[in-house]
Amino acid sequence: MTDIGRTVSRAALTSFLVFGALSAATLVGDLSRYRSFQLGGDLPTVAKQVGASPLEAKVIHRRPALIQELEWRPQPLGPSSQTESAQEVIFSFYDGALFRIAINYGRYETEGLTADDFIEAISATYGIAEKPVPPANSVQGRYGDQDEIVARWQDSLYRFDLIRSSYGPSFRLVGNLKRLQAPVQTAITEAKRLDDQEAPQRDAARVAAEKETEQAKLDKSRLVNKPNFRP
Repeated sequence: MTDIGRTVSRAALTSFLVFGALSAATLVGDLSRYRSFQLGGDLPTVAKQVGASPLEAKVIHRRPALIQELEWRPQPLGPSSQTESAQEVIFSFYDGALFRIAINYGRYETEGLTADDFIEAISATYGIAEKPVPPANSVQGRYGDQDEIVARWQDSLYRFDLIRSSYGPSFRLVGNLKRLQAPVQTAITEAKRLDDQEAPQRDAARVAAEKETEQAKLDKSRLVNKPNFRP
C-alpha cells in the first residue's frame, strides 16, 4: 500500500472511531442529575434550591447513620399555562449526601399517558432506556406490594428507574447514587434491628412517662379542688 493509501486508511479509521464514540455518548445522557438537583449533593444546597430550610428534613433514622427525607411539591413557574407533572419529589439523604430522588407524578396531569409515553419523554434527557427482565423488573412499593420497573437508565455511577404502581396506572421515577446504595441498606437494616431490640425498654419508658403526666395532672387538680370541697 502506498503512503497516500495508508494515510487515507488511518484517517478513515480515526473518523470511524470518533463517530462511534460520539454515537455511543448520545445513548446515555447526564444521569447525575434530576433537573437542577445533583445526586451526591448536600442537604443545605438542595433545601436552598427548593426554598426550604434544612431543618425541615424529616429524620428517618439517626443511627448508625443519619438518614433524612425532604419533600418538595413543584409549582409551575410564573403565569405559564404549562402544568407541572411532578406532584411530589422526595429527596433522601445519607449523612447529609443526596443518595436518592423519587418523583411521584400527578394523576390528573399524566392521565392517559402510557408507559411508552413516559419512556419517550424521559429518554430525551437520559438516553436510550433498558427494559429490565425478571427478577430485576420488580421493586417493593410503599406498602409492601410489588411494583413494576418498566424502564431503566443507568451508567456505572447512577441509575434511574421508571416504576409503575401495582395500584392503578400511576408512575414514579427514582434516581439512585449507586455507591451509596449498599451503605444505606446496611444502615437501615441495623437501625431497624436496634429499634426492635430497644422496643420493650422504649415502651416501658413511654408508659412510665404517661403515668407521671397523669399523676401530675391529678395532683394539680387536687390542689385546686380540695379547698373548695364541701361534703
